[in-house]
Amino acid sequence: MRFLSRLILSPLARLIFRPRVIGRRNVPKHGGVLLASNHLAFIDSIVITLVARRSVAFMAKSSYFTGRGVTGALQRGFFGGVGAVPVERGAGSAAQDALDAGLRVLEAGDAFSIYPEGTRSRDGRLYRGRTGVAWLALTAGVPVVPVAITGTDDMQPGGKGPIRMARVTVQFGEPIDLSAFGPATSGRARREATDAVMAAIQRMSGQVEAGVYNEPPATTVRERVSRILHPERR
Repeated sequence: MRFLSRLILSPLARLIFRPRVIGRRNVPKHGGVLLASNHLAFIDSIVITLVARRSVAFMAKSSYFTGRGVTGALQRGFFGGVGAVPVERGAGSAAQDALDAGLRVLEAGDAFSIYPEGTRSRDGRLYRGRTGVAWLALTAGVPVVPVAITGTDDMQPGGKGPIRMARVTVQFGEPIDLSAFGPATSGRARREATDAVMAAIQRMSGQVEAGVYNEPPATTVRERVSRILHPERR
């Protein structure tokens, strides 16, 4: 299904949207590889896998695979076809489960994409990377290809919803070997390796660095107070 989807969708997307793709050959044709990208819109993952030189798996909400009826079947077929891996979104064990799902993909010798920022940028700035990207690469022993996307926020204003015609550029940077930073068990190694990946993304995207983590608005008073009193946990 994934092969047929790429065979049909990839040339169709190129014909309609005419994306500008730079450094496509920087993605290894074989073996496990982690693609780390900035994140501007929901469609980013689909764009990456359709313009890369090989199929790239990515995380997607498990609800996309549990719908019923014709709509549910079409949704499952589409997301399964473009390489989505169903995961439960959230913090704690759910976040680790998502990383474990990515690790299985990498250990199988496939390509997997991740957004170190955690969620899409709503103001266009590049936010601080979370260290899951380094944990994945160091644990699996795979290189990281930094990816910079521009234009998808124009294609999908607000980051989600209807898609409109807009020129998108996807740049694949040279693979980075993170092993020199140290083992995956070292917090310092994960932090420094993640910062190196984010620096590579920023050089290509030209985004202004926010210098903080990208977090959704606090939904409760308790959460707002906790963020004020304990900023180091953010």
